[in-house]
Amino acid sequence: MNKSILVGRLTADPEIKTTTTDTKFTRFTLAVDRRFKRDGEQTADFISCVSFGKTAEFICEHMKKGRKLGAVGRIQTGSYTNKDGNKVYTTDVVVEEAYFVESKNTGTQNEPPIEEPPSAPDGWINIPDGIDADLPFA
Repeated sequence: MNKSILVGRLTADPEIKTTTTDTKFTRFTLAVDRRFKRDGEQTADFISCVSFGKTAEFICEHMKKGRKLGAVGRIQTGSYTNKDGNKVYTTDVVVEEAYFVESKNTGTQNEPPIEEPPSAPDGWINIPDGIDADLPFA
């Protein structure tokens, strides 16, 4: 099974392009934070991605540099010979599904700060009366 699930930030604005057979696609890089910090600093991997068709259109229409994107796809390897005659190997994630991971206004200065819900003295969050019927575990 070949499945990759990534959550990261776009390093540049994605652009839609078209192949010679009129297939729309976009190439982009996701900066994916590593789980552990090195010397107290967050480190990231920069993952090369490509997407086709409606998924590519969605990414280009709704995502911009710095926005957080959830991506599901598969790893694909390839190779080509560059202009110097050297063989270059590639690894990309072919993104088949893309998701919003944060609100559109996250990070803007005009956005009001997120307020913590009120909590009881024991540290638990108070659930308003009448909401029990909507909870799957009630």
